[in-house]
Amino acid sequence: MKPESARKMKPPKKFDYNLAVIGAGSAGLVTSYIAAAVKAKVLLIEKHKMGGDCLNTGCVPSKALIRTTRLLALGRRAAEFGIKQMQAEFTFGEIMERVQTVVKTVAPHDSIERYTGLGVEVATGSARLTSPWTIEIAGATGTRTLSARAIVIAAGARPLVPPIPGLDQIGYLTSDSVWNLRTAPKHLLVLGGGPIGCELAQCFARLNIQVTLIEMAPRLLLREDPEVSALVEERFRSEGIDLKLGHTAKQFKNENGEKMLVAEHAGSTVTIAFDEVLVALGRAANVKGYGLEELGVELSPNKTIRIDAFQATNYPHLFACGDVSGPYQFTHTAAHQAWYAAVNALFGGIKKFRTDYSVIPWATFTEPEVARVGLNEQDAKAQGIPYETSFYDLADLDRAITDGEAHGFVKVLTVPGKDKILGVTIAGEHAGDLLAEFILAMKHHIGLNKILGTIHIYPTLAEANKYAAGVWKRAHQPETLLKWLARFHAWRRG
Repeated sequence: MKPESARKMKPPKKFDYNLAVIGAGSAGLVTSYIAAAVKAKVLLIEKHKMGGDCLNTGCVPSKALIRTTRLLALGRRAAEFGIKQMQAEFTFGEIMERVQTVVKTVAPHDSIERYTGLGVEVATGSARLTSPWTIEIAGATGTRTLSARAIVIAAGARPLVPPIPGLDQIGYLTSDSVWNLRTAPKHLLVLGGGPIGCELAQCFARLNIQVTLIEMAPRLLLREDPEVSALVEERFRSEGIDLKLGHTAKQFKNENGEKMLVAEHAGSTVTIAFDEVLVALGRAANVKGYGLEELGVELSPNKTIRIDAFQATNYPHLFACGDVSGPYQFTHTAAHQAWYAAVNALFGGIKKFRTDYSVIPWATFTEPEVARVGLNEQDAKAQGIPYETSFYDLADLDRAITDGEAHGFVKVLTVPGKDKILGVTIAGEHAGDLLAEFILAMKHHIGLNKILGTIHIYPTLAEANKYAAGVWKRAHQPETLLKWLARFHAWRRG
């Protein structure tokens, strides 16, 4: 079918469903739930596992592993807490099995049974768009075709694997397949210094695995401000991770049974031996194999499905949300987009809602943890947006000191001369949790003055937010008024 012929097709006179959703990850689950909640007849189609990447290979297993390995790291710091020594015995395989136990415990939240109970019809099988209104589903019991008045594509993404010579021949791990490991490699090479690469590199290093991290940029976590990168890099090096920054992977090869990476650094060639390589270079949208190309559904320059401000594709009744459309690849943004996709797909002829990207938070769950909402300094500079900075060092926070976590900072960007928040970066213990107050403040236009005027429990890490607001307040004291007050008090003393 050619794209132009697809556009000339007429919709059926009657539809089987109000809405059909392709993909049961975060975006698809939320889309179908919202549709069912407003009493639409909705079909959710999943070819693999309910819950998508987040449940099965992403957020849930990685955070389970982070929890275990952080406990090991804390035990190695026993002397800092007045304990002479703590020892931990573990096997790699048992830790990886524990991760799967966590996944199985969370799985009922995303199960077919739960969503069926919520009013969603769930079909298992491979979906293929055969027209702008029809989907062919190939399942275990055969193939059937159905129609829907609107369709939401929530097909997710997969690990991006670059065409580096020799990579396919030596074999590699990704964030999808690494969870199948039951025997620890002696030397793990991690390719990529973004959030996925950093989180997993630190976890495996804490399991007594020699880890080398390769990053072509001059620093880790390139989307964050330089002081964030420096803080994480310092911790990584202290934990024995070999950071190869400014290194570009050129070729993989196998020499006499030994796996090798040939990389370029500062104009020279560097060879690094390893046992296993984990490719962690981001994720690519799933846009092939289910009819998009045949229908002429347009893609963005980033090879995601191109959507408008209302989550619609170039077909007005065909929508997309989550990793398959971007621009953000987070579970919480997928769920956020899903609301707009569902509502606009069902009610767009009456009223449409523009997706709100004004307050998008995210976190990288390394130690120290990094969390951000809105602008950071490098983004503000790149966009030419004027700002002021209020910086609070967590080394000064009582609770951070008592917990032995007196490192990191809270950095707030504000409109010059005003307490309006443009963005916040937090690096340190429970940064993602601490950020929630600022997310709320930005969403509902609450300034630093009101945060400063809010009681925060002592001693808690959350006091850092109040103290950051206090930094702003001290920088904007009414100097003339204070001079007059000093004279007033002097006069009162006689």
